[in-house]
Amino acid sequence: MLINIRNFAVRLHATSYMNKNDITKIVLTGGPCAGKTTALVRIIEHFTGLGYQVFTLPEIPTICIQAGVNYLTDDRQYHYEAEKATLLMQMHIEDRFMDIARKCGKPSIVVCDRGTMDISTYLPEETWQALMNDIGTNTIQLRDSRYDAVLHLVSAANGAEEFYTTATNAARSEDVKTARMLDIKLISAWNGHPHLRIIDNSRDFENKIKAVIKEISVVMGLPALNEVQRYFLVDVTGELPETTDSEITQTYLKSDPGSTVRLRKRGWDGSYVYTLRTKTQVSDDECIETERKISPYQYVTMLQQADTSRQTIQKLRKTFVWEKQYFELDTFLERDDNLNILEIAGTKDGNEIHFPPFIKVIKEVTGDPDYFNATIAKIN
Repeated sequence: MLINIRNFAVRLHATSYMNKNDITKIVLTGGPCAGKTTALVRIIEHFTGLGYQVFTLPEIPTICIQAGVNYLTDDRQYHYEAEKATLLMQMHIEDRFMDIARKCGKPSIVVCDRGTMDISTYLPEETWQALMNDIGTNTIQLRDSRYDAVLHLVSAANGAEEFYTTATNAARSEDVKTARMLDIKLISAWNGHPHLRIIDNSRDFENKIKAVIKEISVVMGLPALNEVQRYFLVDVTGELPETTDSEITQTYLKSDPGSTVRLRKRGWDGSYVYTLRTKTQVSDDECIETERKISPYQYVTMLQQADTSRQTIQKLRKTFVWEKQYFELDTFLERDDNLNILEIAGTKDGNEIHFPPFIKVIKEVTGDPDYFNATIAKIN
């Protein structure tokens, strides 16, 4: 009997890190005709084969349209109540499936076909703000707190126009120009999420789907070595475009040799998300990372385990999109050297990066331990 050694090894490796209470929640978003339907099928096939329970949630606005909701109405009150109901339904079905995942007795993945912030792209900003106030929530809670990762598949209307079609979705009516504009608005709506990845059409469709699998694997701490995050020491020489800003506080905890454990508080204006990340070197060329959300109480409690040989890092993160690439610019505060590190994720070594004109690259520091956050935190 022939055995696929590579798949067997990945499955064995995944099993080693499984916990029946582990739940990863992903948003799959993107403009029209981006490949989400195919990606959902492949996600189910791949991760079910690794022993995970995969739950895929339907696209709520499409369900509402099929049920008779008219989002194009001129009746403002009707439209507002329809959008409010859509958002509440989105949150409710996500929450209930999270409940099911907690009870299923297996490590699980909950994949949302679009998420809460997608709804905002169809509303004027003041209407969206009023809607959030109405139900008692905010952007940090809807965007950052609810999901472990957001994967944006770029529409075929942007870079693969010959494959753009409306025939595969009865609820889709956008022409190419409208689809492109919607694609940009969706990226803007999710800009600022800690793990937003933009998967464009620079690769063929098969590799586009493989990139989706890879990004989910990274979030889950599974082996995925094809693509890397790249880091650059930079100076900011001009005005940045529209950015999403967040304050980040990082504290390193005492840990075993070969591992680093990091607490992070990230947010803005008093609304924060708290996470715990563990990074373990399992071989010379493989590192396993796991990251999970924790409660504010857990965060405060874990601070008591802080590594006293490292100082707490304070930094300002500005995220923005340039030439279909997603950048994160970290400015380290309370330092005298004006340290700025630019990150771009989901690239391969040697791939061309289109740097913005307002960024001056001093040097690439990918893999340079002197520029690891854990090293920067060390007290000399």
